[in-house]
Amino acid sequence: MKIGFKLNEKEIVIHVPPDKRAIDVLREDLGLTGAKEGCGSGECGACTILVDGESKLSCLMLAAQLEGREIATIEGLERDGIPHPIQEAFVEHGAVQCGFCTPGMILSTVDLLKQNPDPDREEIRKGLSGNLCRCTGYQKIVDAVEAGANKVNSTIKGPASKE
Repeated sequence: MKIGFKLNEKEIVIHVPPDKRAIDVLREDLGLTGAKEGCGSGECGACTILVDGESKLSCLMLAAQLEGREIATIEGLERDGIPHPIQEAFVEHGAVQCGFCTPGMILSTVDLLKQNPDPDREEIRKGLSGNLCRCTGYQKIVDAVEAGANKVNSTIKGPASKE
């Protein structure tokens, strides 16, 4: 079957078997390996992508569900070689160790901050609850999300005006 969708701001048309999963199309057919298959059952969040701006688990989606949608993967977050503020915050706060969960955590954070631009630490924990990390213990991840929210908000609002 032929499907068409926007992937990281580029139009894509691809032929796929009707039973092929979205994660397999992204990784195998399109070479985008940021989304990982951790559990294959929607429990770990490593396969998170953004579909029309909302975080979704690509291991639970058929490729046909991408038809006509806007998809963003971790590879599409940077702009002109500059990392997204959330990516920067994860690095600056040491929220990256093995890196397996990081793309899913970052994309889930982007969605969380779209819904709640100024979450408190408990809201951050709740917002990332579907993403598992076996390395960092989550403290540094929560710190990074908190700092990243401040970066994103200051980018949107611009520098404080001086009167």
